[in-house]
Amino acid sequence: MEGGGGERAAGVVRRLMAAKAESRKSFSEIGEEAGLTNVYVAQLLRRQAQLKPETAPALRAAVPGLTDDLVALMMEPPFRSYHPDIVHEPAIYRLNEAVMHFGESIKEIINEEFGDGIMSAIDFYCSVDKVQGADGKDRVVVTFDGKYLPYSEQRSDHMMSRLTRKTS
Repeated sequence: MEGGGGERAAGVVRRLMAAKAESRKSFSEIGEEAGLTNVYVAQLLRRQAQLKPETAPALRAAVPGLTDDLVALMMEPPFRSYHPDIVHEPAIYRLNEAVMHFGESIKEIINEEFGDGIMSAIDFYCSVDKVQGADGKDRVVVTFDGKYLPYSEQRSDHMMSRLTRKTS
């Protein structure tokens, strides 16, 4: 079983991401071909989810660069990690857990789809919906809908405080 973090884990993730890059496919394209969500594909390739044996053939077909040893490592239970400084109220704890656990993959997909930037938490919509699952049990749906904000190049001639000082 793979230990928590460390050089070995980072090396495996680098190899998995290299196989993805070789495929020249986005997380979404791989997901469509493999019958998985794009976030789950990213989770698998970042070693934050365990590849199930029945899913391996479809993923290998979508990402031909996945070697036997990489697939074997992906089938081991991963060391899932996120920032440990969390709030202890159960609902907030679980929401933080979900955001922290999937955050790195979501960030990579945002960068892949939009470029270098972030989702606004100001021009932002969030909804919590109750739906009934296929098994008849209640399900919680949390939707984050935020405006994309690209990072700015920090040009001195665009910095108003400097422009104001020069004209004074």
